[in-house]
Amino acid sequence: MDSLYQKTNTMHIRPVFETNPDYHQTTPYYVYNAFTEEELEWIGNLQQLYSYQDANIGADSTSQLDESIRKSKIKWIYHDDKSWWVYDKLAKYIKEANKTWGFAINSIMDSIQYTEYYEGGGHYDWHMDMGDFPQNNRKISLTIQLSDPKDYEGGDLEFWLGRTPDKAPREHLLAILFPSYLMHRVTPITKGVRKSLVLWVGGDTFR
Repeated sequence: MDSLYQKTNTMHIRPVFETNPDYHQTTPYYVYNAFTEEELEWIGNLQQLYSYQDANIGADSTSQLDESIRKSKIKWIYHDDKSWWVYDKLAKYIKEANKTWGFAINSIMDSIQYTEYYEGGGHYDWHMDMGDFPQNNRKISLTIQLSDPKDYEGGDLEFWLGRTPDKAPREHLLAILFPSYLMHRVTPITKGVRKSLVLWVGGDTFR
């Protein structure tokens, strides 16, 4: 039976699997000025077509409201003749960003989520975006900062990549794309409102 491992001349043991040193599996990808101000106005008009709901945690069948973990208002912006251009633009960013990770992706997993974190403790504690069905095929998460950072305090997007949290940039209209298995959070809002768009992309079994 062939071994999955081979011995080198220095007696180090290493797996006989292909690797790609150009992939950086914990590195977020940033797109600055992801929308124009005119497009932002269109998004503002678009989200008004939908109603708010309290953000839940968990998968569809087991979702529950728990404001100790997640406190925000959301709207789902469905794909239709009014919103297709937003999906099209985000898909282009996702395709480019995936050169960083090399995931096998084939579909947008959910509708675009418009989210507001508001003064009075709006936040989302540490979590991953992937999990059990129907979230088990998520591979890439995308969020776009719609609010000007001067309009709110707190509400930082942070990643857990080591000993201390890494804070993402807060630039207006910045798109942040990252692997859905990264632990991340949005810290509590202490003043104002933080608005964002969120989308997930995935495929079959993770690879």
